[in-house]
Formats: sequence, structure tokens, C-alpha cells
Amino acid sequence: MTTTTTTTFTAFYNTWSDQLHHLLRQLCSAPKPPTMQDHLHHLNHLVTKLLSHYSEYYRVKAAAAERDVFDIFAAPWASSLEKSLHWIAGWRPTTVFHLVYTESSILFESHIVDILRGVRTGDLGDLSPSQFRRVSELQCETVKEENAITDELSEWQHSVTDLVGSFTDAEQMIGRLVSIVQKADDLRLRTLKRVVDLLTPQQAVEFLIAAAELQFGIREWGLNQDRQV
Repeated sequence: MTTTTTTTFTAFYNTWSDQLHHLLRQLCSAPKPPTMQDHLHHLNHLVTKLLSHYSEYYRVKAAAAERDVFDIFAAPWASSLEKSLHWIAGWRPTTVFHLVYTESSILFESHIVDILRGVRTGDLGDLSPSQFRRVSELQCETVKEENAITDELSEWQHSVTDLVGSFTDAEQMIGRLVSIVQKADDLRLRTLKRVVDLLTPQQAVEFLIAAAELQFGIREWGLNQDRQV
């Protein structure tokens, strides 16, 4: 592990996280439901900004992994709880679908009287049958990709035993690990974007708020636990 890599990415992560807090406040203050065309444009603009923010995170992380992939796995910027939840140096892509279903169920129950009366709320509790079907199909595709990357990491771990006492192929092995991390991050980002594409602007904002709040909630809880150790 190089101290420079650790310090650089940790500094980036802290700044990136502060910016995510700022974007979250913007999402929370956005008009929901959008009652004017300007409101709709504003929601679309915020969704684009947040997805670009996530894209920037993975772009910088990919460069950091190429410099020191073991540092990315160690994740010194993360709490112990966050690390315990990691799948290949980050969150598990299928977590996105559990979040969609959970938020949809909570909102559906809170608006069930209106929904039974035929009143459309337009939020995540008001997903159409078509949206549910497409989310389910995407979940199946994501599970397959997730499993394939997991298998690739397992093969990599087994092949490491062949390196004991010999470092002739070490550089190639490290390169393979970098590739696996980048595949996992690509799946994370693609899954996030594809789910957002299935949602209306209002639903996308609500989903991104829930995702950010979950991330910050886990981080705060983890940091508090680490302080008590």
C-alpha cells in the first residue's frame, strides 16, 4: 500500500461525500410532485447531476485501483461496518433492487387509501405493472452479472496459491484483480443508471434520495461504532 494513494483517494472521497450531501439537500428541496414544466426540467437536471457525481467517483476510483488495488480493497476511508458490507470493494449491485422494492412498499402502504380510490400519487409507491416487470427483468440480469464477477474473483483467489514462492506472474495477477474491481464498479454504476432510466423524474429523485440517505446512515452508524471500540 502506498501512503500517497491512500491519502489522495481518502481526500477525494471526503470531498466527494461532502458534495453528495449538498446534492442530497437539493434533491430533498425539489418540488415533488412536479406541477409545472420547469419543475420537471429541474428534477431531470438534478438526476443528471447526481448520476454524473457517481460517475466521477468511479472514474477516480478506477485510476486509484490501477495505482494500488489492495488499498481500494482495504478502504481505509470506510468504517468497519461499511467494509463488512462490501462486495468486491463496494456495495453489491443487487442492493439497488431491494431499495426500490422497500421504498415502493413503504410509500404504497402510506397511500393505499388514495390508490384504492384511483388517485395516482406518481411516487415510488405508484410504480406501474410495466415498471415492476422491467425492474424484475433487470434484477435477474444483474444477478447473473454479479455471480459471474464473483466467480471470476474466486478463480483469482484460487490461482494466487500458485504464486507462493514465485513472483514471476505477480504483476499479471494484480492486473487481473484491477480488472475485476473495475468490472464490479462498472456493474454498480450501470445498474444505478438503468434503474433510474426505468423511473419517472419524480420517482428517480425519490430513489436517489433513499440511496444517498442509506449510504450516509450506514456510514454514520459505522463511524459511531468505531469510535466506541
